[in-house]
Amino acid sequence: MIYALVFIALFVLELVYFKIADRFNIIDKPNERSSHTTITLRGGGVIFYFGALAFFILSGFQYPWFFLGLTMMTVVSFLDDVFTLSNKMRLLVHFSSVLLMAYQWELFEMPWYFLLIGFVVVVGVINAYNFMDGINGITVCYSLAVAGLLLLVNEKVEFIASDYLIYTILGLLVFAFFNFRTKAKCFAGDVGSVAIAYILLFALGTLILTTGNLIYILFLAVYGIDAVWTIIRRLYLQENIFKAHRSHLYQYLGNEARVNKLLVSFLYGAVQLLIGLLVIRMAQESVNMQMFFAIVLLLGMSVLYLLGKAYLIKKYVS
Repeated sequence: MIYALVFIALFVLELVYFKIADRFNIIDKPNERSSHTTITLRGGGVIFYFGALAFFILSGFQYPWFFLGLTMMTVVSFLDDVFTLSNKMRLLVHFSSVLLMAYQWELFEMPWYFLLIGFVVVVGVINAYNFMDGINGITVCYSLAVAGLLLLVNEKVEFIASDYLIYTILGLLVFAFFNFRTKAKCFAGDVGSVAIAYILLFALGTLILTTGNLIYILFLAVYGIDAVWTIIRRLYLQENIFKAHRSHLYQYLGNEARVNKLLVSFLYGAVQLLIGLLVIRMAQESVNMQMFFAIVLLLGMSVLYLLGKAYLIKKYVS
């Protein structure tokens, strides 16, 4: 019953946000770099924060430092969606939020390199998540896959409160209703992509720290492959990697090859789900077997990715 009530509350809050966004003209206008052609409400992903807020309140305020960091990250991302803040302001808040997550993980009590590695991974994944939010449904499909995998592992390992993941999934389902459609009612915006990345990363990092098993980072393998190889290609072409673009694989598939964008988004989530199920199985094997699996998987994905992207560029772009 409580899950149903939270779902209804989140649904109503999303509708209220639409009224606010419409009133204050919080919209996303298409340009030459966009993958959409009509004006759409921006920032609907703020519902992910409210899902986390519901958990925070109903759980008796668990993970307070994480939630403070999430709140800071969400507020500055929302303001950036509306007003476009300076890079210094955003970086300062992001830096502080990542440190708060690290404090919640108790990384400051570990050797210094744990903090350094955690910081680099968190910042990298949050930015990748933001860059990958470019077509209808991709953020929600991918995030549902990752959240579902984490919930599945949590049934055996119990590394985090189950309601944390369940309320996250409820927020994703509400957003999917309005975003996973040919003509989306809203986009996640920076506030949505950054918030859900922060939420999922906290759970994933908690899992890795609890088990001491790094193989679970492959729950982000699909996004990782696309983001890393796209950055490498843009650096090779001497492009500004911080400037908006349409050169991810999913963008070539949806824009140039004219593959149904909802299908592309679904496939990104489905492929990650399948990989994640293999990861869960391999987590039971020896460290050497896990390393072998990870290397073969990433090399295989990279080859398929590069060949597929080269084909699309040659056929539809060159």
